[in-house]
Amino acid sequence: MKKICLTVIGLYILLLNAYSQNQKDSLKLSVKDSAVYISKPLQLEEINLVSSYYNQNGHHSAITGGIGTELVTDISNGIDLNFKGADEEGYKYGLTAGLGIDYHTAASSAYVSKTGASSTGGTRIYPSISYSEEDKNGTVKEIGLYYSAEFNYHSFGIDGSYLKKLSNGGELTTKFSTYFDKVKLIYPSELRPQTAIVVSSASSGGGGSSIPSSPRYTYTGTLSYAQTINQKMQASITLDAVGQNGLLSLPFHRVYFTDGTDNVETLPSFRFKLPVGLRFNFFVTDNVILRTYYRFYTDTWGITAHTASLEIPVKITPFLSVSPFYRYYIQTASTYFAPYEVHSKQDSYYTSNYAYSAFNSSYFGAGIHSAPPGGVWKTAITTMDIRYGHYTQTTGLNSNTISVSLQFKQ
Repeated sequence: MKKICLTVIGLYILLLNAYSQNQKDSLKLSVKDSAVYISKPLQLEEINLVSSYYNQNGHHSAITGGIGTELVTDISNGIDLNFKGADEEGYKYGLTAGLGIDYHTAASSAYVSKTGASSTGGTRIYPSISYSEEDKNGTVKEIGLYYSAEFNYHSFGIDGSYLKKLSNGGELTTKFSTYFDKVKLIYPSELRPQTAIVVSSASSGGGGSSIPSSPRYTYTGTLSYAQTINQKMQASITLDAVGQNGLLSLPFHRVYFTDGTDNVETLPSFRFKLPVGLRFNFFVTDNVILRTYYRFYTDTWGITAHTASLEIPVKITPFLSVSPFYRYYIQTASTYFAPYEVHSKQDSYYTSNYAYSAFNSSYFGAGIHSAPPGGVWKTAITTMDIRYGHYTQTTGLNSNTISVSLQFKQ
């Protein structure tokens, strides 16, 4: 963990040093169609640093069949470098390169091995890069590549989006993304197939080193429309269509049957999700905004859910604001969910993962946004955001999250 933190801090110092140096730009003016455009090459204009801490507790671990500790901690660090450029034709270009590193521990992971000897910690690394192009009419095209890797999971993603500004002040956005994942087939120690190559003792109490993988594919199409109604009101609607196929269960999740025996979680190899979201923002005064959101969700696994949230940013000074927020969520149980020792062996599909159970949840907290003209604390930090949230669920799960975001902008 110390090595991770030192690496992030060292990278930050090097980038900040390079970023703070004066750059000589080669600017060229051109007159075309009565408009004057400035041409400049891509150059670093913004650095964003985000760090967060997450802590969770509960007593319905899927690894032990719906009972047992759900204690989890996660420390996350991320950095984004934003480059901007333009040409003589009025086109604007953007390039964003990002890198994130998470370190997490999960107490229940110890019980992938029946004896509780498995590893409880792991690291996830997720680089990304995206490129955007905006013409002089405000039409934006973007493409992005993403990768995520941890011990039992590797994911590669690609997405593309198209945003069109309309003459009535609205914006229409279409987006498509695809993720190709490989999930390692890590089984509970007592349920490993005789022909499987088991994992090392450091990870789950086994004795080998190689682990076979199974693929998973996710395809998402998004259509959204945003409209400025007047000076005080803005609204948007977003429709997503998500299809998944492949290994959608996790083989180290146990299910205990009515007779006391257990097996690995088994779920269908296809899932279709359909969320619809509505946003409405109202500027009450120059210093107070109401941000509201509602989402309806349904899928082919029998889950129906509703989300409603309210955030109220209040400007304390021209450069400081506070944003209390609250989100309520409710969902029905999946057709394939049942608690510990309730499933029958005759069931075709079964899971005791409480993420698929019926529950209500609340998430509330506040954020602080600071952007003084001379920099935060008279430093090179142009913007600072601090956010805290507390989450509770009727299953007994609860968590706390705190994050700090720093922006350095030329």
